[in-house]
Amino acid sequence: MSEIRYWLEDFTPGRVFQHTPREVTSSEIIEFAREFDPQPFHLDEEAGKASILGGLAASGWHTCSIAMRLFFDTFLQYTAGEGSPGVDFNEWRKPVLAGDTLGGSITVLESRPMRSRPGLGVVRLRHELTNQRGELVLAMEHPFMVRMREGAAA
Repeated sequence: MSEIRYWLEDFTPGRVFQHTPREVTSSEIIEFAREFDPQPFHLDEEAGKASILGGLAASGWHTCSIAMRLFFDTFLQYTAGEGSPGVDFNEWRKPVLAGDTLGGSITVLESRPMRSRPGLGVVRLRHELTNQRGELVLAMEHPFMVRMREGAAA
């Protein structure tokens, strides 16, 4: 377990966290697709090229999984987090192709204490993943529950 660095009070609206870029390989695209989304354009380079995606493309669900990993690596592992009640929306804007490098950011949209649960608050986040050309490939927004520091006023 990592040392907690971020509490509810640290998530001020407008704060932006930048991801460390991560390359998406053909082998991981195929491995994910075999297990979870075995459509031809996720399994085979030629099928991908013949599709509207233009090459071996990651499943949108794989892209969401990468976003989750980047979220964890960027700050979740250091946060007094208590989980999320869901995702409000997710958009896959462009295909993620083998060899793409994904980066991007998470922006705090809102942060507030919960009236129903003293010591706990809700942070609303916007994730934006971009490829190496700066093109938006994924946009997602969701609430995230975070503990307040001990003794913090609700």
